[in-house]
Formats: sequence, C-alpha cells, structure tokens
Amino acid sequence: MVAIKKLKPYFIKADTNIVRVLVDYEYFSLIIDKEVYQFVPFRAKEIIVNRNTKKIVNMDAVFTFKNGKDMIHIGMPELVLLPDFLIQLHTIVKPYYIKNSSENDSQITNKNVIIIDELEQLNIKRLIDKALDERDKGLFYKLVKLL
Repeated sequence: MVAIKKLKPYFIKADTNIVRVLVDYEYFSLIIDKEVYQFVPFRAKEIIVNRNTKKIVNMDAVFTFKNGKDMIHIGMPELVLLPDFLIQLHTIVKPYYIKNSSENDSQITNKNVIIIDELEQLNIKRLIDKALDERDKGLFYKLVKLL
C-alpha cells in the first residue's frame, strides 16, 4: 500500500504555459508498507503542470525514494493513481492556473463532480485490493457491485 505522507513544494516557478513544482528531500515523502520513504533528488525533481489544461506534462518522470539503504523508484503514472497526490498537487498549483473567462460556474461544478467520481472509483478499487489481501469475500463482492 502506497500513500502520500507529505507533498510540499520546495519552490514553484510559473512560466507562460506551465508551472514547475520543485520538490526536495524534506518536502516529499511516501508511506510504503507502513514505512516512510523520503524523496531523493536522483532522477526527477520537479512536477510540471500545464496552466491551461491543468494536466501533468512530465508523465515520464521517475522519482526516487529512500528508507535507510532501500531505494524505490516510482514513476509519475503510479503517483497519479494516488488520489492524495492529485489532491495535494492540485491544491499547490491551483493559484497558478490560467482562468478561462468563458468558463462558467456550471462547467466548474461538472468538473468537480467528475473529479470526485474518479476519486471515489479509485478508492473503491483500493478497498477491493484490501479486501483481497485480507481474503474478505463478503466485502469484496459488496465493493465489486459498486463499480
């Protein structure tokens, strides 16, 4: 089980079209199998988000995390699957998004509903994985019906 323990920007730089969120050792950590892994700036050290589309640009980035002598490399596609990561990243980058004046409140509400639905589906999938790990057939079948 992987979860975000801390995601805070070390530095944020906004260009015309992108926002660069630089992360550093004390500002980014994960919990993997109940162990805390600290970010190590080995391969990737920034998250790049498009200010217009609000999408992560550097999906090929691979982040390195260390716990003692153990090092784990986690790609951006794996991090994006963690709802906590997306929520915290969105909160960090939100002030830098380019506001589209033609976008009305109903469109914003629809986007929020879609994001919440996606997060709920991801949560159900995590709960299904947990039920499988614990061999809880009743909970497994109950959760599968929710998909």
